[in-house]
Amino acid sequence: MMFDRRLVTHFDWVLLLTVCLLALTGVANLYSATSGWAPVGAPIYVKQMVWLSGGVVLALLLSCFDYRHLEYFSVVGYVLTVGLLLVVLVLGKTSMGATRWIALGPINLQPSEVIKIVMILLLARIFGRSAHPLGYSFYDLWRPALLLIVPVVLILKQPDLGTAMMLMFISVSMLVFAGLQRGTFYGLCAVAVSGLSGGWFFLHDYQKSRIRTFLNPEQDPLGSGYHIIQSKIAVGSGGFFGKGFLAGTQSQLSFLPERHTDFAFSVFAEEWGFAGCLLLLLLYLFLIVWGLYVSRRAADRFGMFLALGVTAMIFWHIVVNLGMVIGLLPVVGVPLPLFSYGGTSMVTTMIGVGLLMSVSMRRFKF
Repeated sequence: MMFDRRLVTHFDWVLLLTVCLLALTGVANLYSATSGWAPVGAPIYVKQMVWLSGGVVLALLLSCFDYRHLEYFSVVGYVLTVGLLLVVLVLGKTSMGATRWIALGPINLQPSEVIKIVMILLLARIFGRSAHPLGYSFYDLWRPALLLIVPVVLILKQPDLGTAMMLMFISVSMLVFAGLQRGTFYGLCAVAVSGLSGGWFFLHDYQKSRIRTFLNPEQDPLGSGYHIIQSKIAVGSGGFFGKGFLAGTQSQLSFLPERHTDFAFSVFAEEWGFAGCLLLLLLYLFLIVWGLYVSRRAADRFGMFLALGVTAMIFWHIVVNLGMVIGLLPVVGVPLPLFSYGGTSMVTTMIGVGLLMSVSMRRFKF
């Protein structure tokens, strides 16, 4: 009974309520973004509520599960997920030129989203078991580097540059937190610069077009540059206090494409302005800081790196999506966590939240 009482006593209500507040704000924003659509099936915001409800239940179930048992599952999970990525390349469902899904009846499974959580678990296991007081050397990194390269290459084959970037950003964040020798750090920076320079020649034509559009969207204002131009107009026209709920012209008059997915924040910025965006970003900032706080208080190294990895996953999705919608980064199809429409994104994020809650609730258990 003492075990159960301690779990209830240390339940992380702050984390759960913050996540629910962000997600419900996102649902309201989706209602506004799609209010002018002709009704075909269930409305987008209703579907998002269903995914959110399922995600909350999943997070609560994971919070009741001792995260330390997942350390032993991480290797098996990695092998299974990499196997699914291989299945995608052979038997995957193709949509809009990309093959990223496995059709399972009414559900489309996207293994590239699952690998984010699995990779966090695996790296948390590796870094949690091997402490290097002076930092990791190049030799120490061969195993995690190899484990990272395999799914990244398979995801790039789909092709899905955005998810591959996220996987690398999350992994590098965990590595930096684990500690690097100075020479190793400079060496990795050199490798990254070389990779960015040489990587251009391996990009698909549409990916090169996105980068050209990012550098000069006005060169094709009615084609490849249309999305980002309309997004910047929406964000800028919101002013300080916005145009009001359901009153955004860019979204309500259908000038803004993908306003329920990649550019959901643009709809919010137009309707609520700088003041509303500031409050939303402060809420996201609080979520990130709280995730780092959970990591700092973790009872063991595995929990510390697990919480850090989940926090890094949420952080980089926020940074890249916001950079996309205001023109600071190329459009790579990365959703805003808890805000953009998407069942896979919502479930993946809520799995991460459940793991964070599990680490937080067991911070005093030994």
